Amino acid sequence: MQSPSEITKLNEKNSIINGVASTVVMSMSNNYFALFAIGVLGASNYQVGLISSLPQIVGMFAMILGTAIMSRLQEKKKFTGLSIFYTRLFLLGMFFVIYLPPEYRAWTFVILIGLMNLPGSFAMLSWQSFIGDLVSDSRRSGFFSERNRILTIAGMITTLLIGIALQWFDKTNPLPYQILFIMAFIFGVVEVYYLNRHIEPKKDRTVEKKRFNFGWDAYKHKPFIYFLICGLFFNFAWQLAWPLFNIYNIKVAHMTGFWISIITVANQVGQIISYKWWGKMADRHSNAKMLGVTAIGMASAPFLTILSTNMYYLTFVNFTSGLFVSGTVLLLFNQLLEVTREENRGSFIAQYNILLAIVGFAAPQVGVYLLHLSSIETAMNLASVLRMVSGGVFVLFFILMKRQYNTGSKVAVQR
Repeated sequence: MQSPSEITKLNEKNSIINGVASTVVMSMSNNYFALFAIGVLGASNYQVGLISSLPQIVGMFAMILGTAIMSRLQEKKKFTGLSIFYTRLFLLGMFFVIYLPPEYRAWTFVILIGLMNLPGSFAMLSWQSFIGDLVSDSRRSGFFSERNRILTIAGMITTLLIGIALQWFDKTNPLPYQILFIMAFIFGVVEVYYLNRHIEPKKDRTVEKKRFNFGWDAYKHKPFIYFLICGLFFNFAWQLAWPLFNIYNIKVAHMTGFWISIITVANQVGQIISYKWWGKMADRHSNAKMLGVTAIGMASAPFLTILSTNMYYLTFVNFTSGLFVSGTVLLLFNQLLEVTREENRGSFIAQYNILLAIVGFAAPQVGVYLLHLSSIETAMNLASVLRMVSGGVFVLFFILMKRQYNTGSKVAVQR
């Protein structure tokens, strides 16, 4: 019989290996979706925008369904593993897109990316709730900062190797992308294997068995409401520029697969060297306060990007952006767990992700609309302004949380 500390160590080890496999999958597929769509399939700007936004709207409906499923689950590991496996199966479908008639290829690829997020959203929702139950509050900042650092190193190495390999092929050649999709599926199987090696604590079925609750109680929890407003506004400002970066890098700066890999690696290097620092700062100053700092730092990326098409300059900009991306990813997840209640955390997370999916669908479309309405420079500058404002919103969130905590402490003393 393993002790609780041994189980914790084993779960953390499996979580890291599972995360590495997941990162390799993403590095082999998602990083090159836009390049494959534009360079090989001839996708339009609208279709490139849908690559970012369509998965979000599919994810919204998936979250509603996922919430109903999660509320009835006694154990989450099996459901999470199956969801990941079905998500990776779509990579096999992408392998065959090139064999369709040319006029159907781009749209089929975009639809596959969108539908892939149906099981993908189930996987994200169940994994967040699953790992939130396995990692204690005191371990979160330290463990996730270290885990994210290791995962980013794995992604960096994978992306660098892919970038070097892509130099051997013409950018319109589909073969290297087909190879990547097959290899990504294989690593997806590894990802599922190590997910299933986690030890999930058994729960009392008599306690857990209850009628479905969609999670409306989450909106009575003020800390969650405050975070919801800030998080959704920030994600709108953040995701507004996602298709714009792809369009600028590929159509304006004329990046090849090699340079796409280089700027991605530069961004990951920035993340690697800053993960631990953000974890320490979160422990010292709180997640909410540091999110204000990361949001303001993220505001510089769109503005700086459009100043030049020089590849070395863009590599440096992506490096500096990575310094803040690491904090954003770590702090948003930690803050979400912090403002949810343990007894129905899955419902809280589902509510957040449903609304996030709506924002995630709208934001890239607004970005592409602004591009057609004005110019790439105007759209990117507006994204920078909105990101800056979102930093101020997070600072306001920190003040509200601090005020509520102080008020609660005074009431406790009076009692």
